[in-house]
Amino acid sequence: MTTRTGPQRIVCLTEEPTETLYALGEDDRIVGISGFTVRPAKARKEKPKVSAFTSAKIEEILKLEPDFVVGFSDIQADIASELIRRGVEVWISNHRSVDGILDYIRRLGALVGVADHANAYADTLARDLDTIREAGRALPVRPKVYFEEWDEPIITGIRWVAELIEIAGGIDLLPARAIEPLAKNRIIADDREIIDAAPDIIIGSWCGKKFRPERVMARAGWQDVPAVRDGELHEIKSPLILQPGPAALTDGVREIARIVHAWAAKRA
Repeated sequence: MTTRTGPQRIVCLTEEPTETLYALGEDDRIVGISGFTVRPAKARKEKPKVSAFTSAKIEEILKLEPDFVVGFSDIQADIASELIRRGVEVWISNHRSVDGILDYIRRLGALVGVADHANAYADTLARDLDTIREAGRALPVRPKVYFEEWDEPIITGIRWVAELIEIAGGIDLLPARAIEPLAKNRIIADDREIIDAAPDIIIGSWCGKKFRPERVMARAGWQDVPAVRDGELHEIKSPLILQPGPAALTDGVREIARIVHAWAAKRA
């Protein structure tokens, strides 16, 4: 009988490690998850919820006796530092790109002791993205796509979202904004930046709340924006696109591609 290597009691502070470990068939190692986890759906039924995004139930996590805690981004630095001070091994990833997500899956698999399986899974995801990219390149016309991840204040899409828009056949409206890793640097202080760029499609994914296209359409000066004029305002649920894990590279990018291809078909 082969002895299983790697950590055996893992707490996932965000959704992407949970989804990745389930995809790799290593979900029995997970002993705690984020309360925001929705993928896979059964994780919410099977695992105790011990964290939000900017906060965590430290004592509840310690009771689970984890030998590895996985989180994401500088925003979880305080949670990580407290757990480290309490003697817990913590890994906080800080990836922001499509390649970063694929590498994240490979690294998490290696840390857990299933590197070969993780590499194969990442390779499959990469091949699927190549297929979507080729279909996007074949479009006769490509739309300019504005992605909004928050409305008060207006915050534009992060880098992996911008890259997925390009893969899906669109043109990201604000590429210089997208490369900014911190949300505060993607805040739009003047709506003219978006209005003047004239997006053909607007995709909203207001993290944690429902996208309200009528509110976007009612913004002063937005009436002549092509996307508003043509009714091309769409929602993608944030769990599909705003977590840097498998969801964004599967259902998320496919939903962007569906919207982009439908727009192009109307203009063929």
